Amino acid sequence: MIIEHKIVIADVKLVADFQRYILYWRKRFTEQPITDFCSVIRINSTAPSEEQDNYFLLCDVLPEDRILREELQKQKLKEILEQQQLERNDTNFHGICMFCSEEFLGNRSVLLNHMAREHAFNIGLPDNIVNCNEFLCILQKKLDNLQCLYCEKTFRDKNTLKDHMRKKQHRRINPKNQEYDRFYVINYLELGKSWEEVQLEDDRELLDHQEEDWSDWEEHPVSAVCLFCEKQAETIEKLYVHMKDTHEFDLLKMKLELGLNFYQQVKLVNFIRRQVHQCRCYGCHVKFKSKADLRTHMEEAKHTSLLPEKQTWDQLEYYFPTYENDTLLCTLSDSDSDLTAQQQNENVPVICEDTSKLRALKQNSILNQLPLQECLEN
Repeated sequence: MIIEHKIVIADVKLVADFQRYILYWRKRFTEQPITDFCSVIRINSTAPSEEQDNYFLLCDVLPEDRILREELQKQKLKEILEQQQLERNDTNFHGICMFCSEEFLGNRSVLLNHMAREHAFNIGLPDNIVNCNEFLCILQKKLDNLQCLYCEKTFRDKNTLKDHMRKKQHRRINPKNQEYDRFYVINYLELGKSWEEVQLEDDRELLDHQEEDWSDWEEHPVSAVCLFCEKQAETIEKLYVHMKDTHEFDLLKMKLELGLNFYQQVKLVNFIRRQVHQCRCYGCHVKFKSKADLRTHMEEAKHTSLLPEKQTWDQLEYYFPTYENDTLLCTLSDSDSDLTAQQQNENVPVICEDTSKLRALKQNSILNQLPLQECLEN
């Protein structure tokens, strides 16, 4: 159009449906002169008349063009929301995990939640994604071409790529890659605005109204995940009830009976998460082929509440979560208010020694005997 007809369309990438846009203006140009719609740009205006050229700029400064673009945007949004609703209700989805090749049937959310939980690969909430199959195919093709999904570098073999994505924490997509924008509903909400611009506007709105009343603030549900199955609960109280009723695992009771502080609770949760992830029963140390088999065994053998000795799970390595962004860890209580009085009294205060005679203390201190005792023991 530029070369043959000298017509320039401004902001082509912001036209939601280019084919319909072209068909509309093709019809209009047959009804009225092109100069009624386009601004005329003269090229080489100082040159002789035979060397001068006129170009025609079609842009949304023209009210008719602006209205057309907005209508196309609304129509596109309607189609996207309809497609999204179809995918949300679809129970015939079939997909394979990109990292462990496990097969999933049913709804797309099962596969997306699996990759987020088991492989710390999160491309967003399923309800925010549209044309999911095409999206997953593009990501799978990149991995098949040995390309990192975040930094988009190419590697010599699959193992090197896996190590790179794990060590560099690149198990995520590149947010700057505009190829992915069409798979997120937020990019269709407003004409000419990407998800980054929409988020920036949200932040500015928060800053502008930060002095307003927050009395009507409502927290978002935590959506914490059960330690033994895929069950998610809107509140931590409901999750505790679910684990107690379904799996006979009472985390609050264990906390009180064992006198667990906050950090010990963290290590216990991470220990159980890791054992379940590895399909291993922590009660009898038997390993199973699947989590379903493990869950059946632990419930039938009553092993969910059969914790191993404290020194097994109270280790430094369990400070690190098994799953990224484990919401259950964020809801653990660090308060001692629900411990019994006897357990609280066990925290005997330490009274410092009289330091007025430091030389005598150093000579008679029991610490002087420790190196000798360690040597004898060795």
